[in-house]
This record gives sequence, C-alpha cells and structure tokens, in this order.
Amino acid sequence: MFPADLKYMESHEWARREGDIVDVGVSDYAQAEIQDVVYVELPEVGTILEQHKAFGVIESVKAAFDLNAPVSGEVIEINEELEDAPELVNEAPYDAGWMIKIRMSDSDELEALMSAREYQVMIETEENE
Repeated sequence: MFPADLKYMESHEWARREGDIVDVGVSDYAQAEIQDVVYVELPEVGTILEQHKAFGVIESVKAAFDLNAPVSGEVIEINEELEDAPELVNEAPYDAGWMIKIRMSDSDELEALMSAREYQVMIETEENE
C-alpha cells in the first residue's frame, strides 16, 4: 500500500533517500484525505529546515495543512511544476507530486522515522478508533 523504500512521518509526509539528499512529499493516504489540492506553498532554495518544523502549506478546496520536514537540512530544489499543477500531488504523490529535496544534515533523523509497515499500522489504528 505504501512504498517500502520510503520513511514516513506521523503528519503523513514521506522521505526518499538518495545519498545525502532526501526527496519529500505527502503520502497517498494524505492526498486522498486532503482531496483536491489547489495550492502548494514551498520554501525557497537555500532555506534551512529543522526536522518536524513546518516548511510549507498544502491547500485543498476544504482546508489547509502545514507541511513538515522529515529531516533537518538545506532545501536544494523545489518542484516548480506544483505552482501551475498542484493536482500532481493527488495524481502521483510518490513521483511527479514530490515537493522538495533536502540535503540532510543528520542521517540519524531519517532512520528514526517510520517504516512503511509502521506507517500503515498507525493509519489502521487511527481509522479503527
């Protein structure tokens, strides 16, 4: 249900590691809950982020939510396509709907995030409460 090569946050962001670079987006579960994404506010390249702190906002027709950094580090790239096509988050949350790339400052932070299985269990537990 969730790609096993990713790490996940309780706030539904995912992280994909490529060396010391981490791609970040929101999970398929989150985009389905948010529904029609109409706007994504992302930080500027060069911004220094702290793990678990907000780096942007995602808006749908019904609500807005903070986006949180899965790791600390520097934003080295943003997905500029989201400016004109925010619906990519809904259509391909793990591919074309990625949001930012971060050069990690501490790889231990990434290892502390949830595995795909742990994330799935968290969601199933929330849905059954």
